[in-house]
Amino acid sequence: MTILVTGATGSVGRLVVDELVAAGVPVRALTNNPAKAALPDGVHVVKGYLGRPSTLPAALEAVDTVYLAPLPAVVDEFVAHAKQAGVRRVVTLSGQPADYEAQGDPAQWHYYKIERAIEDAGFEWTHLRPGQFMNNTLNWAQSIKAEGVVRGPYAGAVQTPIDLADIAAVAGIVLRDDGYTGRRLVMSGPDAITQPEEVEAIGAAVGRRLKFEELTPEQTLENWTPLMGAETAQWLLDGFRMMAEHRMEPESTVPEITGRAGTTYRQWANANADAFR
Repeated sequence: MTILVTGATGSVGRLVVDELVAAGVPVRALTNNPAKAALPDGVHVVKGYLGRPSTLPAALEAVDTVYLAPLPAVVDEFVAHAKQAGVRRVVTLSGQPADYEAQGDPAQWHYYKIERAIEDAGFEWTHLRPGQFMNNTLNWAQSIKAEGVVRGPYAGAVQTPIDLADIAAVAGIVLRDDGYTGRRLVMSGPDAITQPEEVEAIGAAVGRRLKFEELTPEQTLENWTPLMGAETAQWLLDGFRMMAEHRMEPESTVPEITGRAGTTYRQWANANADAFR
């Protein structure tokens, strides 16, 4: 049973490859630059990219199961090639907002567009729905190094960020076990934590006293829009507002599937302390 990992050198996909190699299953990795990928020995590396559907037929040949990175713009093309290749099962990297998206304008679908396309095509499927990534807070590194300050909206927003390694650990098991077929697995880290508490954890890891300064929504949009565009900035801001209004609670998916506790934010901060020094 060959498993194709798309986005095999991405932040999650690379870790998924490692999980599958450790489990001893045949892995094919789709990557844009095989020479620089530095993938483990024994991995069948195929040059290509999900965003270039013309590269998919060779990658999908004789593949049973696919780990599908989130690229909604080309999901219909992926479906067509995967059906033609005889792919049986698809495990998607989706996200917690999928259910919320499903209630809104289809033109605004991102994660739900992928899920819907895979289900409608008739594949056996499992959707992985992690929330915010702990790695997102690496974006604070510059301001922490320069000023010892992190600025952001909604200081009271309670979130449950997850470590990428925990997502990959779940994916590695689910890809090998048909028993998870037809499930939408909502995932989180073990902590219900605010941004100021995250900043405090980073400060403890680097041995510095750091400060969180709350911005108004207007100030936040002014800062974020030039970096990511108005639509994405507003979407992210709305997410923090919702977490301020509705406290998030940790999900039990990671320990239930992996048999171990998920990574805490403090553990993640300690492991990544050099990025903030």
